[in-house]
Amino acid sequence: MKRVLSVLLLVVILFSMAVPMVGAEGGTDYVVQKDDWLSKLADKFLGDIFAWPAIWEATNAKAETDSSYTHIDNPNIIEVGQKLYIPSTDEAAVLLAAQTPAAGELGSPENPIQVLFVPSVDAGQIVSGGEVMADALKQATGLTFEVSVPTSYAATIEAMCAAPENTMGFIPALGYVLANNRCGVEVGGAAVRYGLSWYTQEYLVQRDSPYQSLADLAGKKWAVPDRGSTSGFLYPSAEFKANGIEPGEIVEAGGHGAAVLAVYNGEVDFATAYFSPPLLPDGKWYYGMDPEPYDPMTAAANDKGKLYAGDVRILDARASVVETAPDVVQKVRILKIGDKIPNDTVSFGPDFPQGLRTRILNALVVFAGSEQCEQSICSDQFYNWTGVEPVGDSFYDPVRKLIDVLGYTEEDIFGG
Repeated sequence: MKRVLSVLLLVVILFSMAVPMVGAEGGTDYVVQKDDWLSKLADKFLGDIFAWPAIWEATNAKAETDSSYTHIDNPNIIEVGQKLYIPSTDEAAVLLAAQTPAAGELGSPENPIQVLFVPSVDAGQIVSGGEVMADALKQATGLTFEVSVPTSYAATIEAMCAAPENTMGFIPALGYVLANNRCGVEVGGAAVRYGLSWYTQEYLVQRDSPYQSLADLAGKKWAVPDRGSTSGFLYPSAEFKANGIEPGEIVEAGGHGAAVLAVYNGEVDFATAYFSPPLLPDGKWYYGMDPEPYDPMTAAANDKGKLYAGDVRILDARASVVETAPDVVQKVRILKIGDKIPNDTVSFGPDFPQGLRTRILNALVVFAGSEQCEQSICSDQFYNWTGVEPVGDSFYDPVRKLIDVLGYTEEDIFGG
């Protein structure tokens, strides 16, 4: 009999942990289970994945007067066994509405946060995808965002420095270091792509070209996305210098995809662009492997526009132009790849309010795990992010050292 009662008691305890308990205000107490996260709970209980800030704020409010509730410092990290408060839909609506800034304040419709993207891929794709992200962030934060794509990497940096109190930018490592040096732009987070916080450069040539080594590119016509591109210009320049190789004419193509197409169309001898490792079925690609571990003649976009060769997904810069050039992998090959580069950033103007930075970064982490992100910064035709991780300024020290080794100034990169 005692054993039966013990089993029943255990069942009751487990049931109470898994099933929410109605709170006094009409909300729900909830104990975190395995694989829970706030956006998932918001979708389940409030019917809106982007209503998670209401759970965060309501739980923290409870924790101020009741220690049985968990105070959540980072809304992207909750642990099994923690006690949360899920507000009712009415309570959530009030909490979310309270996030909306007053007229004229930063983040209001009259004073939107300026979101700047470098023109590394098609500007139209960036604008449309950026607006998807802006809408999602508005749902999550109550803030209003305005998306724009300046004409160059340099123009993006200039815009951030000209408006230090209301700009945030999605800028690569080199652009971040230059912006930090110029006016104190501060990094908030780095891109994650399929678990990696690094990428590298690739040297692209026509598949039937005679070039077999970096030395073969001496004196040859070179397409770069932009002189402000980390993978497309800075790192290749350093590698050429280290090997005593002097390329020929440099053509600024206007984006990574445009640089790829310059090779594809025979306008240049070679190009440099970003390389993200291919996704193998067993997930075991590692740095140092063949950058093309597949039969290139089988490469094609699937019905979702994702580039595959057999069961290997191709993620380097060629994937960004597969709609324009379906046979790009058949005609353009990777000659070699370079050293690891810290991923691109989401950065903020030096006077951007710290509290708003935190809200936006937390919302971005959630957004990067959502379906909407596939139409925005997670798209192959955009930046191909799969996540965001917090990083500090020192994460980009390798880029600073490289600039020093080359003896580059901002004028050398962008022109004076």
